[in-house]
Amino acid sequence: MPEASQWNQTVLQYPGSHILQTWQWGQVKQDYGWDVLPQVYRDDNGEQNSAGLVLRRTQRLGPLPIQARVLYVPRGPLVQWEDRDCRLAALQNLQQLAREQNAIFIKIDPEVIVATGIPGDENELYNATGEQVVQDLRQLGWRFSPDQIQFRNTVWLSLEGSQEDWLGRMKQKTRYNLRLARRKGVQVRTGSEDDLALLYRMYAETSLRDGFVIRPEDYYLDVWRTFMHAGLAEPLIAEVEGEAVAGLVLFHFGQKAWYLYGMSRPVHRERMPNYLLQWTAMERARQYGCTCYDLWGAPDEFNENDSMWNVYRFKEGLGGSVAQTIGAWDYPANPGMYTLYTRLLPKILNWMRRRGVQRTRSEAGL
Repeated sequence: MPEASQWNQTVLQYPGSHILQTWQWGQVKQDYGWDVLPQVYRDDNGEQNSAGLVLRRTQRLGPLPIQARVLYVPRGPLVQWEDRDCRLAALQNLQQLAREQNAIFIKIDPEVIVATGIPGDENELYNATGEQVVQDLRQLGWRFSPDQIQFRNTVWLSLEGSQEDWLGRMKQKTRYNLRLARRKGVQVRTGSEDDLALLYRMYAETSLRDGFVIRPEDYYLDVWRTFMHAGLAEPLIAEVEGEAVAGLVLFHFGQKAWYLYGMSRPVHRERMPNYLLQWTAMERARQYGCTCYDLWGAPDEFNENDSMWNVYRFKEGLGGSVAQTIGAWDYPANPGMYTLYTRLLPKILNWMRRRGVQRTRSEAGL
């Protein structure tokens, strides 16, 4: 695999460069059973025209004595998507790689925008390139994936302008809660490696309270340490009278920052610690040279029945705008095995979720 700085510079050459395409993300995934296959493709003139951090894993197919190999390009590939010849070549190269690797399928979920704004809203703006990419995927035999690893929709927060501009883009209630947090004595500090176990306990508590499944503690400590050591992440912890009540891990790469992991406790919520926590994250991201803060996640269906609705309303209040992506797409290099895999997948995931909840309660002592 290339050196970290070399690969990361390659990633930064492309629009949509993402923290999940960095050398560090590949390093973490190698620790958990994935092989890393970084790909760089060139045109007939020898110029780079696409790249992608490809992950490869071989595992048993549920209860069957069958070994299944899958490939995944998290938030990639990286392509000049507006150039049709370039994107067709990139997709065909990945199809060929899947066949060469004897994979059942290869999954991609590049940050290709199909629209901005809430679906159906009068302010929704369609992106012609995104629609064209979807058409090309279908023509080449790719299928919209039943297993969406990352959020299909997310919320982007602009860090352009002054802090007064930031406040002006926020909802009135958000501005009020931000001032309230300051008046009520909420303090936000930068964390260190010594705080990571605390952050995990809060994250485990959050997952059990809000009903989502998380991985074992060692996984998160590995992710956070790896990116902290590379200077690409830092923890932020909100406290009330010295007691930790909320936290997040801020990731940054190039001109973009990400809110990938957030955690809180059900104490002192009336002091609105999460508002000051996010404000501090915005300030820190700006200091790192970021112009966009990805708040990571929005509903699939924009109505109050969606489990992400309340989280989305909080992010919207900060002044964020919805970015709709094409989502994850699979190329079935082995169609028969792919059909079997997708039929078994829901049962495998349900079993893993049940085990995950039990493990989280045990690790966090909850």
